Amino acid sequence: MAVNLASKYSSKVDERFKLQSLTEAVVNNNYDWDGVKTISVYDIPTVAMGNYSRTGTSRYGTPAELDNNKTDYTLTRDRSFTFAIDRGNYQETQMVMEAGKALARQIDEIIVPEIDIYRLASMSAAAVTAGNVSSATVITTSNAYSSLLKATESQAEKKAPLQGRVAFVKPSFYNFLKLDSSFVKASEIAQNMLIKGQVGEVDGIKIVMVPSTYLPANTEFIVTHQIATVAPKKLEDYKTHDNPPGINGWLVEGRTIYDAFVLKNKVNAIYVHKNA
Repeated sequence: MAVNLASKYSSKVDERFKLQSLTEAVVNNNYDWDGVKTISVYDIPTVAMGNYSRTGTSRYGTPAELDNNKTDYTLTRDRSFTFAIDRGNYQETQMVMEAGKALARQIDEIIVPEIDIYRLASMSAAAVTAGNVSSATVITTSNAYSSLLKATESQAEKKAPLQGRVAFVKPSFYNFLKLDSSFVKASEIAQNMLIKGQVGEVDGIKIVMVPSTYLPANTEFIVTHQIATVAPKKLEDYKTHDNPPGINGWLVEGRTIYDAFVLKNKVNAIYVHKNA
């Protein structure tokens, strides 16, 4: 790999654009993976109603033992990176290759987006599997708003919470939505109502615009709720070694263990619109 050595370069670095996590506010950590890789979550069914009998010894009906279901959630994402900065290269590039800043750059530009993309993909896959998906029409100016209404209808029919919903939309969908009079711009919303990345609101749905690359292929938007997705980050370990054996300079290493799970009984709080 080439290293550009400078006789006189600016000490200012041309930094790339970066985004803070856009999904952190719409996931939860209600379950604890400390000390384990897998947790089991129980859900308890109900029983059907019957008619009460005024005679006999089983007037309420014949009792059956209440059973339960168990779902296992196993962490699968164990990710890492490493790079070295030679002390000579550091000194001969106006000290712009500083290890701490390079580590922050790695977290901001690589790790945070990867986790956001993975979470959104997990939400989308669970919604599609559950049938909470629309792909009948291509989004245009005339149907952007109505497509969100279909999401609201689907969630209401399935008794999902209507308060606290967030829609992750791609930029082209956001442009269509802005042309509708029902769209409320972020500048018109009280600042204490905003979540990270929110650009507006429609019928109580907070609108968060994300790059198209953050969403699965052909996806226009994902409507979700914080209760639906558990997103543990079990390990976040980043180290900078000064003059480790064999290197005159710095060795930077990082590891993160994370995952995202849509709870079986909460999946109806997620809805996806894909292009036909």
